[in-house]
Amino acid sequence: MARLRNNAGTLATASSLAEAIGLCCHPLERADADYDPLLDLVGDARFVLIGEASHGTHEFYSERARITRRLITEKGFVAVAVEADWPDANRVNRYVRGIGDGATAIESLDGFKRFPTWMWRNADVLDFIGWMRDFNSRQTDGSRQVAFYGLDLYSLYGSIDAVLKYLDDVDPEAAKRARYRYGCFEDFGEDTQAYGYSAGFGLTEPCHEEVISQLMELQRRAPEYARLDGKLAEDEAFYAQQNALVVKNAEEYYRTMFEGKLSSWNLRDRHMAETLEALADHLDRRVDGGRSKTVVWAHNSHLGDARATYMGRLGEWNLGQLTRQKYGEDALLVGFSTYEGTVTAATDWGGPAECKRVRPALPGSYEELFHMVDTPDFMLILKGQNNAIEGLREEKLERAIGVIYRPETERISHYFEATLPDQFDTIIHIDHTRAVEPLERTATWEQGEPPETFPTAI
Repeated sequence: MARLRNNAGTLATASSLAEAIGLCCHPLERADADYDPLLDLVGDARFVLIGEASHGTHEFYSERARITRRLITEKGFVAVAVEADWPDANRVNRYVRGIGDGATAIESLDGFKRFPTWMWRNADVLDFIGWMRDFNSRQTDGSRQVAFYGLDLYSLYGSIDAVLKYLDDVDPEAAKRARYRYGCFEDFGEDTQAYGYSAGFGLTEPCHEEVISQLMELQRRAPEYARLDGKLAEDEAFYAQQNALVVKNAEEYYRTMFEGKLSSWNLRDRHMAETLEALADHLDRRVDGGRSKTVVWAHNSHLGDARATYMGRLGEWNLGQLTRQKYGEDALLVGFSTYEGTVTAATDWGGPAECKRVRPALPGSYEELFHMVDTPDFMLILKGQNNAIEGLREEKLERAIGVIYRPETERISHYFEATLPDQFDTIIHIDHTRAVEPLERTATWEQGEPPETFPTAI
């Protein structure tokens, strides 16, 4: 049996470490009290960042929603910020707050048209935003309403449209200037990669100065626009300002994406961190006491502290690290893991959603170690000192499935080295998980993946 060395220098078998974990973990029994220890750990923290080990696992979405509902009702959290584009998420925000055109819950998710649609257009998200709408409808104090925001920067053209639509309503002359500036992108037919390639390799003049000029003008005029019609006008001015920031950062992102993964990854996560900070400042003005609280939903790779992974050694940072560095103990990082099951994912970028079988975790991984614990589903708080936490400080493999899953290249495609207690404050392990259900269940997804024994199992 594999042997591990903990920080105290003593030798322990994997089974004894699993036993130590079993003694201090908190079993998940799908009961109301499951996350009491986590809420105690949260205390009065302002940011709880809740990850996922894949973008297509039902239990990660449903358990994250369970935790979030308690943070909202018991801890006064007023926003959920997710790994999604700002204008797409704003349609959901308007629905849950009862603002706008009377769209239904499912219609509020129509903005999520970009691959992978199942990431937000799924049954678990639909249930959660329905709960948010119901919660908000019962709040007599508007400052207790919960909002829904996107943190990502892929929506260059969607954000341009949102800025223009806003300015058409509040300042037509400013809208003309914005159209002139954003006209720099017209030759690329909303093909962001074509723009990035052309500008990145000097085949065309970049739009960098134009988008900065537009952002600066909108920032300068925002206080004036915000006074037009009370709180709603203040919100709308903020949304427009953030869309202009998305355009500015997305332009840089697509222009630099051909320079390599490092620069584009860091730019994207820096944008998410900047958006979270701006969002917190905006919400502080809305809540009593001026101290808002936000839950963040994103992949483990964005929310676990990059300094505790191979990413940090490569010079990458992420949202979890940047939030910890800025807010310290006011930020709590929560990760998820699973051993096996099924997942909704594609085989190639832009491909159809498939229900794929998740192979059992590789030997030497955290997931395999957690599979050895007698309790199949549990939460382990990684703060403090005990034998289990110290034993976990030896670097091990950790699995990450994004929107693509390629089990035939499992080790290269989906595993990296990490030191779990430095990466997260809490880890939630669910041993056997199943695929999240897309709202559009295609034949490809329904068919699923044959078992390993196919065709001999027929």
